[in-house]
Amino acid sequence: MKQVAKLFGGLVLMALSACSAPAPSGIDDPYEGFNRKVHGFNTAVDKNVIRPLATGTSKVIPEPVSRGITHFADNISLPGMVLNDVLQLNIGDAAHNTMRFLVNTTVGIGGIFDVATKAGAPERSTDFGETLHVWGMAEGPYTELPLLGPSTARDALGQVVDYALDPLQLIVPSDKSWIATATKAYSKLDKRGRYSETVDSILYDSADGYAQARLLYLQNRRYELGQAAAESDFEDPYAE
Repeated sequence: MKQVAKLFGGLVLMALSACSAPAPSGIDDPYEGFNRKVHGFNTAVDKNVIRPLATGTSKVIPEPVSRGITHFADNISLPGMVLNDVLQLNIGDAAHNTMRFLVNTTVGIGGIFDVATKAGAPERSTDFGETLHVWGMAEGPYTELPLLGPSTARDALGQVVDYALDPLQLIVPSDKSWIATATKAYSKLDKRGRYSETVDSILYDSADGYAQARLLYLQNRRYELGQAAAESDFEDPYAE
């Protein structure tokens, strides 16, 4: 806990001293050779493990059950988003996501049912990568992470901090933490199955799957952060 507190304190100091980050342009990929090797590994894992599991799971587990597990996984991610909203001084979204969490946790039976979206309160997604962007940290080089897929230096750091500062992880007893891990892992499989055609077209049907995944990730991420116009209707299959 002391280490987490020190990390949190350092991040707050970073926020107070931040300036505006320059808007990125083009593709900064100085480690392309290494990234392509990681991409090859990720593609092999997807082809031999993840895609077959996603396909098999969708045939065995009824769609309403899969969707309920995914809703639960999305719901337990909300406290982390609320924390990031606060760090970004985005109090409106913090209140919105807090209310969404409370509604789905109670009326939605732990988040199994997404009552809040039906009531007009969809998730306002955010993460620590966006927090770093708001604080003024530049995007950094493009990076493909093992198993996690496309990212940037800033977003890779953001994923580490999101895990370390997850409020539920700090509250839930260690012997129960596997539940969140398992449901989030299943949610990834469920989304891989639902976006199967899109992911397959990128990884297996493109002339250069690596370049296509890189372009689409950067385009979508920059659009999310308000740094680029929407150039396609592509929905990022790697998003949480």
